[in-house]
Amino acid sequence: MSEGQVAAANSAEVKMTITESGQDYLTELLAKQGDDVLGVRVFITQPGTPKAETCIAYCREGDDKDDDIRIEYPTLAVFVEARSIPFLEDATVDYAKDRMGGQLTIKAPNSRLPRVNENSPLEDRVNYLLYNEVNPSLAAHGGEVSLVEITEDKYAILKFGGGCQGCGMVDVTLKEGVEKSMLEQIPELKGVRDMTDHSNTENAYFK
Repeated sequence: MSEGQVAAANSAEVKMTITESGQDYLTELLAKQGDDVLGVRVFITQPGTPKAETCIAYCREGDDKDDDIRIEYPTLAVFVEARSIPFLEDATVDYAKDRMGGQLTIKAPNSRLPRVNENSPLEDRVNYLLYNEVNPSLAAHGGEVSLVEITEDKYAILKFGGGCQGCGMVDVTLKEGVEKSMLEQIPELKGVRDMTDHSNTENAYFK
């Protein structure tokens, strides 16, 4: 299979549609950028969670990743983040003119669905666990927790909010609740760390 055939096969994995008007609009934007801009990059932040956001950004030299799927349209190149592909199924990028000029719209109906399995990236599995199992429990105390990052040594850096910020019982919640549950279900995770500023106790459940 030639390189072109491989690219075509890979792009077939992406069930996303960019309409002709969307392509034209993005092409116009790219024409105003520097020569280092290769195209646009499509990705989803916190995919599979209620906070998922679908994003389109300029893809400059060095912004593209080795596992990105590159799709060649007649007038532009689109780089799609590999981990976002399952969540971009049935997504549509469109541009519609209106009295104010026009607007680019992105509809990704599957971006917040929990399409996570044992082969998903560690970050996605942690987010899935936090939003679907941990946060529903913390909600009883008006609290929540979100993932900040996964460190190179596989520690999950978390940030607490709501009733958990400044709470006198947060250490117990972190070690006996959150960390225990996460290590049981995601064994390759080494542990969790809290980066929350707990000096603010205004909304704390236990003070």
